Amino acid sequence: MSDLYIGLMSGTSLDGIDGVLVDLSGGTVNILAHAYTPYPDTLRANLFDLNSPGPNELHRAALAENSLARAYASVVKTLVQTSGIGGHLIQAIGNHGQTVRHRPQEFDNDASVNLSGGYTIQLNNSALLAELCGIDVVSDFRRRDVAAGGQGAPLVPAFHAALFGQDEHCVAVLNIGGIANISLLEPRQGQPLGEVTGFDCGPGNALMDFWCQNHLGKAYDESGRWAASGHIHAGLLASLLEDPYFEKPPPKSTGRDLFNPSWLNQKLLGFSAVSAVDVQATLAELTAVTCCRSLLPSSSLPRSLIVCGGGALNSHLMSRLADLSSVPVESSERHGLAPLQVEATAFAWLARQCVQREPGNIPKATGARGARILGAIYPA
Repeated sequence: MSDLYIGLMSGTSLDGIDGVLVDLSGGTVNILAHAYTPYPDTLRANLFDLNSPGPNELHRAALAENSLARAYASVVKTLVQTSGIGGHLIQAIGNHGQTVRHRPQEFDNDASVNLSGGYTIQLNNSALLAELCGIDVVSDFRRRDVAAGGQGAPLVPAFHAALFGQDEHCVAVLNIGGIANISLLEPRQGQPLGEVTGFDCGPGNALMDFWCQNHLGKAYDESGRWAASGHIHAGLLASLLEDPYFEKPPPKSTGRDLFNPSWLNQKLLGFSAVSAVDVQATLAELTAVTCCRSLLPSSSLPRSLIVCGGGALNSHLMSRLADLSSVPVESSERHGLAPLQVEATAFAWLARQCVQREPGNIPKATGARGARILGAIYPA
């Protein structure tokens, strides 16, 4: 049987879609093709709007799902054409979908019968994607974990452990997308994965991207140059760090439901004299501080902090991580996988876990009652 999978990831940065075609034979990860497509401006705006309650949401969400499916299909087509590998040889597409709500601990009126305790919503017309591509699609990874009492996030620690874990040393893997999440990988000591924990640290790029768009008209602060030109405002940073989420013990997860423009604007009340560039510098420091503090739950000091996601391309942020942490900070590139390929590859790997009826979650990371097979399969 073919061990070729496609992984698609569109994360909380809401910038576009990363896709990989990967050979997972023999427990290895061999990237055969990588493609990226930005979201059209209209779709991106619609997705931002759907992160908050508004009129006619069901209709707008359904149309957005259709647009997303066509955008995902375009990435799949590029991967197939670039690699020269026919779609009939690909086992499945692992598609995360686009998260628009993530409230895993929100109870309904009858909490006594609400086994999951909350919900998470990823827009994703997987039936249409399977129809357009002629390849099986595996999606809806998060809701089974939530149904089992978990946070539904982060789901990448098991993959991080399989790819980056070491036999003798503790390693930390930090993914900085719109939201930052960390995986703490204890030494394998001859085991397939070893002890693994993980959780969402807090805002990654989301607030910085919003502030940059609002003041410079740019989607993101390239290499963090704007933030690097400003000064950290100690009072504002202290106010941002007061949010209860940062002191909440794991397992925990978050998203734009909490760390959004309204949250930031509320925090900025009383700091109107702080210049825009200094706010950007302080937001970068918020991400760096909260990520480095997330190393503390590890039972032993990690040998290294491996960084992936868009944040790994932010030179200023990487520099601040190196200054604030007590361990070497390295890009995932040094460990065989480019930063923008890691999450997409993770969902190709999770699709394989589902197809092979193997668990994909780490209960200690998500808080689920046990290991679960994640995802729903939409046949071609």
